[in-house]
Amino acid sequence: MKLEDINNLDFNNIGSWPAAARAVLIGLLIVVVLFLGYWFDVKDQIQSLEAAERKETELKTTFEGKARKAANLAAYEQQLDEMKESFGAMLRQLPNQTEVADLLVDISQTGLASGLEFDLFKPQGENPRDFYAEMPISIKVKGQYHEFGNFVSGLAALPRIVTVHDIAITPQPDGELIMDLTAKTYRYLDTSRK
Repeated sequence: MKLEDINNLDFNNIGSWPAAARAVLIGLLIVVVLFLGYWFDVKDQIQSLEAAERKETELKTTFEGKARKAANLAAYEQQLDEMKESFGAMLRQLPNQTEVADLLVDISQTGLASGLEFDLFKPQGENPRDFYAEMPISIKVKGQYHEFGNFVSGLAALPRIVTVHDIAITPQPDGELIMDLTAKTYRYLDTSRK
């Protein structure tokens, strides 16, 4: 087929074209139809498929995590029960209103048993928190360094929770030391507990 034969092709009578020209036209039509089919239909389906594959991966990851948790559910429930028991034991270490006075006596006796001389022992007002109240006690004692250590160890050994804050130790001209600190004890605010 020559170039001048292509110029003489009649688009109104395609059936009379030579076989090679018809094959080229059919090939072009097939390419155009495939391109249009891809552009208007297949492209969107491929994007939807990729999005579904990403979602599937996310769901598999979520499922595997939940399956691991479900497999360990008994262990988690046991751990929760242990935490509840531990929390209950800690709550029992918080004195109620009637036990605070006894705890203050225990703190002062611990200091005296350690050989310290009290210059100041001043319980301050309660500071309510979520489920407990914090009661700071300003303490100023005279003594030796090892006596201070015995006192703090004795506070830690008390059956109730007592924390020590803002410790300052200053030497005196007579060789003694003065320790200023704030001891904090805590009270459970549950009104049904006595």
